[in-house]
Amino acid sequence: MKIKIFNREICVCALLATNSICAKSSAEMGKTVRGRIWLYYGRKIFNFLVSMLFLSVAVFFVARLAPGDPLRSYYGDRVEKMSPEERERAEERLGLKEPVLTQYIRWLEHALQGDFGISYKYKRNVSEVIGARLGNTLMLGGISLALILILAPGLGIWCAWHEDKWQDRLVCRAGTVLSCIPEFWLSLVLVFIFAVSLRWLPGSGACSPGREDDISDRIQHLILPLAVAVTNHLWYYAYMIRNRILEEARAEYVLLARSKGLSKRTVFFRHCLRNVLPVYLGLMAISVPHILGGTYIVEMVFSYPGIGTLAYESVQYQDYNMLMLLSMFSGILVMTCSAISRTINAWIDPGMKNTENVLDGR
Repeated sequence: MKIKIFNREICVCALLATNSICAKSSAEMGKTVRGRIWLYYGRKIFNFLVSMLFLSVAVFFVARLAPGDPLRSYYGDRVEKMSPEERERAEERLGLKEPVLTQYIRWLEHALQGDFGISYKYKRNVSEVIGARLGNTLMLGGISLALILILAPGLGIWCAWHEDKWQDRLVCRAGTVLSCIPEFWLSLVLVFIFAVSLRWLPGSGACSPGREDDISDRIQHLILPLAVAVTNHLWYYAYMIRNRILEEARAEYVLLARSKGLSKRTVFFRHCLRNVLPVYLGLMAISVPHILGGTYIVEMVFSYPGIGTLAYESVQYQDYNMLMLLSMFSGILVMTCSAISRTINAWIDPGMKNTENVLDGR
């Protein structure tokens, strides 16, 4: 009897010791996981900051090597009548007499405090000028992105459903031709037809003078730029959807489902499309900068007051402060969309996340 009690006490002690060890192991594992998470995001933030630093250095120094006179952007034609002494004082006022490295360090110090300087062309703070036009670009780019996001899957699905039929061949050929037309040329053709010849739609600007609050007028000014932006990018994503669906339709699980008696419509929409759409969303996330970059060209052709027009003017007039902030904004947009795309892809395929961890040395 004593031996049984003794053995029971030993078992209880062993169980308590095991639970204690497991609790300690769990706590240590929790700390290790939290440490790895902090290390992971710390590396991402560090890489982001380093990338932005290199981007700012490259843009700052390359902009100074470009031909042109920034004083002309600030003073206009008056710069030709300036004496050498006046010109020297003007350069000192704008901080252009100092060495380029000193100018960059001073710009970086002010930028870290939220002061990005004044625009040479507009004589205002660059953040105010960009803020006044950012809404126009976001409206044009956002509507373009939404239309592509909605229309591309529909067009790709329709072509895949009619594979190798005349409908599919016609749309594929027409889409290939339209996607190869340069945006600026297509813009000029549409302006000539609908704005100059037929006079159905306005060919420039974001609104008519004095009608800034008229929504219908703004919509009319958006039709032609939207048509160019969507037409130039739509077929690329629709063709990708078409090909991915056809690849899925030839997979073994689809053939097995069809052999079990499932209809083509059920297999097509319930299985094939469900496997393709998440990949499409990841592609669209990383394509946001590409689509917005296309709207920059459209803005210049249609004289649309947005970020693209400002970027063109900042290069044309050597507006250094404006160019720096626009470049930083574009860099942040590209890296943010890339991070979102990688997150979506890791959610779709956890193996991609494991590969990323191996490449990072974790």
